[in-house]
Amino acid sequence: MAEAKVKGQVQTSFGRLTFGIMLGYGCMMLALMTPATLLLTFKMIEIDPNGYTSSYGLVAGIGAFFALIGNPLGGAISDRTNLSFGRRRTWILIGPLFGCASLLMIGMTSSLWLIIIGWAIAQLFFNFGMAAYTALIPDQVKQEKQGTVSGLLGLVLPVAIAVGMVMMTFLTDVSSAAKWTLLAVIGVVGPVLSLFLIQEGKVDIVHKQQEKIPFGEKLSKVYPSPRRYPAFTWAVISKFLLMMGYCSSLYFTVMLVNRMGYTEAQATASVATGEHHLQWWRLAVTSIFGGMLSDKFRKQKPFLYMSAFIMILATLVFAFVPNYLAYVIASAVLGLGYGCFSAVDMALVARILPRKEDSAKDFGIMNVANALPQSIVPAIAPFLLGAGTMMGIGDWTFFYIALSVFMMIGMISIKPLPEIGEPVATEGDMNPSPDLTAPSVQNV
Repeated sequence: MAEAKVKGQVQTSFGRLTFGIMLGYGCMMLALMTPATLLLTFKMIEIDPNGYTSSYGLVAGIGAFFALIGNPLGGAISDRTNLSFGRRRTWILIGPLFGCASLLMIGMTSSLWLIIIGWAIAQLFFNFGMAAYTALIPDQVKQEKQGTVSGLLGLVLPVAIAVGMVMMTFLTDVSSAAKWTLLAVIGVVGPVLSLFLIQEGKVDIVHKQQEKIPFGEKLSKVYPSPRRYPAFTWAVISKFLLMMGYCSSLYFTVMLVNRMGYTEAQATASVATGEHHLQWWRLAVTSIFGGMLSDKFRKQKPFLYMSAFIMILATLVFAFVPNYLAYVIASAVLGLGYGCFSAVDMALVARILPRKEDSAKDFGIMNVANALPQSIVPAIAPFLLGAGTMMGIGDWTFFYIALSVFMMIGMISIKPLPEIGEPVATEGDMNPSPDLTAPSVQNV
């Protein structure tokens, strides 16, 4: 197989790089996730008051499909851009610019089809930016600090959502178009400011000469061979299945309106309460300390198992306890599990990436496991809700039970993943390669 080495990688100081990523990524996520968790639901209620559950699923599902292709595609393009401005910095600028322009279009229109198109473009280009930011971790962060940075990056998403919810609470009397415009401005300003902190330039990718590239190897350039890199595929599977359950949180606003009969103002205040008072600190604690502790104890799988178990318990509370206080507590518990899982999982992925020269593309494939459930869950939600009613279990009860089953299977899928210090198997476990992040036995 042809190998390649990346030479000439500019290194940003650890503190400056970390702050730059958190600032830009955080503002970008605030602009994307505030509509995803709140404003998009209300937009659907505004233009389709009788069928908003289905129309929301249609818009969210199509948008998430473009997020699905946007992350690996954006990562692959980022890997190959290689301008003096920086292969990551280029798409940190372009991605949010196009994404935020799409948010402006959504805020100004009342056409379902324009909203579908706008949300698809927003998801596509914001994921270009996301792929560029996450690729900076394997590019510029030392392996022994990747868990810490991953933990801090895992903190950014819930804090961004919490800040967005609080902003919307204070802007309840402001027009919908003004809210979308404000988010678009924030989504551009943050990434632009981060460009002044993140240093980057051209790199040299040195390939070994080889006469002929087999078809299988060409295919592996799109997706790393499951036979040669089984750990990577198991990581994708486990993350995807666990995210199927976590994506139930995207339906929190819809559930409050549909299951509990809340008005728009009540739903906004309720979601903001849960997100602001609980989400930011619970994910801060588990995301930061999960990443740091996994680095300290050089163990990752115990944290992943524990996180998955906590997330399953929280989802079952949603299923069987139809009470707002129980929802808030379950949301807090779900966030505890997700915060730890996201930090440790990102560090694990950085450790088992197949090829350094394709790091953004491969990280983008891994991020598909985040995006694909956002498409699948809205697509199957009407079916799950209807099936629960037909079986007499209850629509929302069956919805959450079904998603918890996905998470249980995902928890089982963690088992084949290599622990720190264990060899990362290649070629179907025939020739295991050493985990270069593990300490040498001779030096212990």
